[in-house]
Formats: sequence, C-alpha cells, structure tokens
Amino acid sequence: MTLRLGVVGHVEWVTFAHTSVLPGAGGIVHLADPWDQPGGGGATSAVALAGMGAEVTLFTALGPDVPAAAALERHGVRVHAAHRDHPQTRVLAVVDAAGERTLFVVGENDHPTADDPLPWEQLADLDGVYFTGQDPRTLVLARRARTLVVTARRFGSLVASGVHADALVGSGSDPGERFDLDRLAAPPSHVIVTAGAAGGTVDGRPYPAAAPPGPVVDTYGAGDTFVAGVLFGLASGRPVDETVAFAAGRAAAALTHAGALPPEPHVDAAC
Repeated sequence: MTLRLGVVGHVEWVTFAHTSVLPGAGGIVHLADPWDQPGGGGATSAVALAGMGAEVTLFTALGPDVPAAAALERHGVRVHAAHRDHPQTRVLAVVDAAGERTLFVVGENDHPTADDPLPWEQLADLDGVYFTGQDPRTLVLARRARTLVVTARRFGSLVASGVHADALVGSGSDPGERFDLDRLAAPPSHVIVTAGAAGGTVDGRPYPAAAPPGPVVDTYGAGDTFVAGVLFGLASGRPVDETVAFAAGRAAAALTHAGALPPEPHVDAAC
C-alpha cells in the first residue's frame, strides 16, 4: 500500500554555486557553475519522501516570482501553496571542494498559517506528516495524521501547540535545534539527535551513520532527507531502530547528488 504523507513547511529559492575556498573578511571569491532550484526544509523533505515511493502533499507559502511549485510537481509532489505578494526567500548555497555547503539566507522564510485558505482538512486523512512549519495552529492540524514527526528547529512551535509528537528530530551540532523536553506538555515517543558522519542517538542509544553509495558531492539536504526517512519508516510501521537505519541510508545517498533535489525524473516523449 502506498503511504500518503504530508509536509508542512517553507520553500526557499536556492542558487547553488561552487568555490575552491571560502574567503576571509574582505576577500573576493568567484563562484562557478551556478544553478537555481527550490530548497528549504519543506521542499527538500517532500521530494525525498516522493523518491521513497510515498504519495506526498506539501503545504507551504509561495511568492509569485519563482516556478517553485512546477519544479516540485515534476518530482511527484502535490503542492498546496498559500499566495504571498512578495518575492520568495532567496538562499545562496556555496559548495566547497569537499562538498560542504555554506548557506546565506536573504530575509525570513514564509510559512503557511492556519488562516491561509488551504485544504487543511486533508491532513487528517494522511498516514503521516513532517512538520517544519512555524504556526503552532498548523501543528495542531498536522497532529490529526496518524504519525507526526517534528524538527527540533520548530521546538518553540511544538511547545506552544501542546501536541504529542511521535518523533522529535534535531541536530546535535546546530544551536538552532536545541531543545528542553521539560517544556513539553507531552514528551515525544522518540527523540533522535543526529551527529553527521558520527551517526547519532535514538532515545539515548547510539546509532551508526550509513556509508554513502558513491563520492560525496554536496551535503545540502542530507538532514532533511534523514527526517523524511524517519517519517516514512515510522508511518510504515517499522520499529524505531530499523527506521533510523533506513533514514541514515537515505541521507547518505543524498550526499551523492548536487543541490537540494535529485535529478528530475526522466519522462519519455510521446511517440
């Protein structure tokens, strides 16, 4: 049976480019091979879930100036986007020779809110939802799904919502993903903390990272792909340890392609 999964979160319009070295203060660097595509936690995780074989719906907010929805739909994602009358948030992602990315985010991200005229009632029919939004009211709506996974980056929204998450996922190295479980009305069923190439912990137990299936090209999106794998695994009924192993493998595979999204699926021309 095909899983029906949702993502509530933001989309950024990302310019990727390569450099051999990042400059120091006052330096000048020339970026090579630039290209644009949608990224951000909402877009990247939604496409990752579609690549795992799920039927995916993204609830987001989009400006009028970029073709983000069309690009995501080509990857198999159904997009429900609230209209914003200002340009989409821009990001410059600079990738060095080792594949590590440095991000420059221009402005604030746009998130959908419960006041936006989106089909929020559809969340109740989904097997699972990944929340990387901002409005606690949309998190309450997302809790109607059978499985709910929340990024620790939105821990404040989780506290304000008062809902129970099936999994809280955060990065141990990212100050923006720190959390204090004592602040929650209902603790999550599982707490997963990632540590990159060192693996991480699940409910306090260590788990190993997976080896990439090829050369590391770009680290962008590996974390979002990991969380997508957690949602897919839990929503499909896998035990949490098996889920984390599956998610780690998906994250490792994401390291082997450039940018936020894998190459677009090839569609043969009609004869």
